[in-house]
Amino acid sequence: MDKKEDWNLELSEYIKQGEPSRVEKTKTWETAIGLQDVDGLKPSKYLIKQAREHIEGNIDIEEVKTRIDEYYEVRGSRKNIEKENEEADKVAARITELLSENAFNFAPTELLNIHKRLFKDIFDGAGEYRDYNFTKKEWVLNGDTVIYAPYESIRETLEYDFDQEKKFSYKDLSLDESIRHLCRFTSNIWQVHPFCEGNTRTTAVFIIKYLRTFGFNIKTQVFADNSWYFRNSLVRANYKNFEKNVYEDTSFLEKFFYNLLTESKHELKNRYAHIDFVQEEKQNDVKSNNQTLEEQAIINILKENSKAKQEEIASKINKSVRTVKKYMSEMQDKGLIERKNGKKNGEWFVNY
Repeated sequence: MDKKEDWNLELSEYIKQGEPSRVEKTKTWETAIGLQDVDGLKPSKYLIKQAREHIEGNIDIEEVKTRIDEYYEVRGSRKNIEKENEEADKVAARITELLSENAFNFAPTELLNIHKRLFKDIFDGAGEYRDYNFTKKEWVLNGDTVIYAPYESIRETLEYDFDQEKKFSYKDLSLDESIRHLCRFTSNIWQVHPFCEGNTRTTAVFIIKYLRTFGFNIKTQVFADNSWYFRNSLVRANYKNFEKNVYEDTSFLEKFFYNLLTESKHELKNRYAHIDFVQEEKQNDVKSNNQTLEEQAIINILKENSKAKQEEIASKINKSVRTVKKYMSEMQDKGLIERKNGKKNGEWFVNY
């Protein structure tokens, strides 16, 4: 059994217990730790011990960070594996802190802020744009590289991408159309690769927080279990090679987002994203969804709590109660949801 399975088993007991505050903290920790796998990093047993203390409410996240810092300060000279543990432990604790906060600013400066908070004192230039060009050999591309944005145009490119996203309206779009657009926006900002290191983890934290502004209770376990696939899907979304008849392909990222935002259970296997893999089975294709992004957010809420009040739903998806009533009335007309057992003591049922 590998280390990832060890820590997963140690934390999973809190989800089985079902206590809401502990479940939420556990899911956040699983995401934060799982994202370290993007760079092949594993947590130490000491971090898991502190995570358990935090989940149980014995210490707050600031105390976790302090203990982790002190732990590595007294280690003295360390082996390389311990240095990798140090990065994994510190960044995981910082991701947990960031994902526990509601504050969010949709701007390139938010990317800078996230990167700085995650990698301060770990990477030189944390919270600063890179000042050189580079390439990265990718397994999924047989050693080839994605072409990243030139360092001279990082600021302007990000500002353009964010400006376009701000102007874009998701109103009346189907979930399929919305997810395709979200995938393109995500892959665009990742392709810029604004930082020397830590781009995928920074992008993941930013996207999770951005999707929450749509009212989604993100299925963070998808990130916890598939962070390496997430990176490979971003690579495939930004790679083309005419000689090899390979083109930019967002389908892998779309499957990841469907699992993240809906009840979809697409197989997210890294070998599927490899440029030499030939997909013979068709059952893994993305299923068509005609509901809108807002409707899917409401469906997710109702699946977790069939007795959710419209006022509660409105708060979670950042809309007025009047707007939520309109959405839910239209959803009933479409047959997506229905109300049973009356208005006062009734429940909402999702019909798919």
